[in-house]
Amino acid sequence: MDAASIIALAKGLTIAIGGFGPAIGIGLIGFKAMEAIGRNPEAAGKLFVPMLLGMAFAEAVAIYALVVSFTL
Repeated sequence: MDAASIIALAKGLTIAIGGFGPAIGIGLIGFKAMEAIGRNPEAAGKLFVPMLLGMAFAEAVAIYALVVSFTL
């Protein structure tokens, strides 16, 4: 394997592994928020902002993986 193919493989693995965790995290955040709203509909206003913040922080990890992939 030459250097170019190793770099291409590293870029692909960086995006794949770096995107898998945030995807699972965002899915679980949405799942639990909808479950909580289903149990207590009056809490929707209190849950919305923390849910969005959690999703944004999880998405930041995926963006960091994208940046690392571009720098390779």
